Amino acid sequence: MDIKASRTLYMDYEGDTDTPTKDDFTIVIPTLNEEEAIGPVIEELLNEGFYDILMVDGYSSDNTVQIAQKYDINILTQHGKGKTGALKTAIEHVRKPYIIIMDGDYTYPTEDIEKFIPHMPHYNEIIGARSNGRGHIPALNRLGNWVINKSFNLFFSASLTDVCSGLYALNTQFARDLILVTQGFDVEVEIAAQATKTGKITEIPIRYRERLGIQKLQPFRDGMKIMLTIFKWARILNPVVFFSFLLGLSLFPALLLLLWIAIEWFHGVWHSGLSLVAVLITILANQAITFSFLSSQQRKIEQQLNNNKK
Repeated sequence: MDIKASRTLYMDYEGDTDTPTKDDFTIVIPTLNEEEAIGPVIEELLNEGFYDILMVDGYSSDNTVQIAQKYDINILTQHGKGKTGALKTAIEHVRKPYIIIMDGDYTYPTEDIEKFIPHMPHYNEIIGARSNGRGHIPALNRLGNWVINKSFNLFFSASLTDVCSGLYALNTQFARDLILVTQGFDVEVEIAAQATKTGKITEIPIRYRERLGIQKLQPFRDGMKIMLTIFKWARILNPVVFFSFLLGLSLFPALLLLLWIAIEWFHGVWHSGLSLVAVLITILANQAITFSFLSSQQRKIEQQLNNNKK
């Protein structure tokens, strides 16, 4: 592993976490072939007063690392695959109480990072929700984000608007306890699912800019991976809602079967056995959907009560 690191990166940090400042944060930038953007990103961070910067490179084949080496920042070469490998590498080395993770493609204005600071003592994760500049997100990606957010909120009883944002803050101790097994862009969903379980997750509005360089996300491939990750963690962390929802899906074939039976009856053919089966499936599916909704609402109430106690 190639390392260019200051001593503070490896020393235990003993700052005051009750009143966080910029010095309480390590800015982590996972990179892979971001030679066009990495320089402007680092310069903006330094100009904003964020000096503890850790770039974790995923074996770039361009000049990303050479450009970053011109600045007084810490550079690591990641182990493991994909963005997940970069984050796991970073978490192993961060010693500050809080971590800001941001993409190195220039899409996230660094001045928005200050919005995270006063809220960090109260949350395990704060997501930067891209509320301004969404026009810079391709239309297909925006549609995919909408589906992903709705699915995530359904299965995790959440109310997030941008779970796939590439700018978010983590409590370092929480980050060290994360179970990260994905390899790609679905790592954000994996982190948010575990943060939602603790009830200590929120969002703040941020801006979004046009990226510098070539987009690496592939909407269909990566979108499917993200949805599968949502299903996996819903099964693990919220099995009641997950399996109730799956059972509720049987309502659609049951209704189609009832429609077919009604058409057959109109033509003088009556399927008594199939009718009974279709009715029973419809009743069971409706009960499952109702139970899933009630369980989701109960989970939200429990999270609110836990937050009020803390």
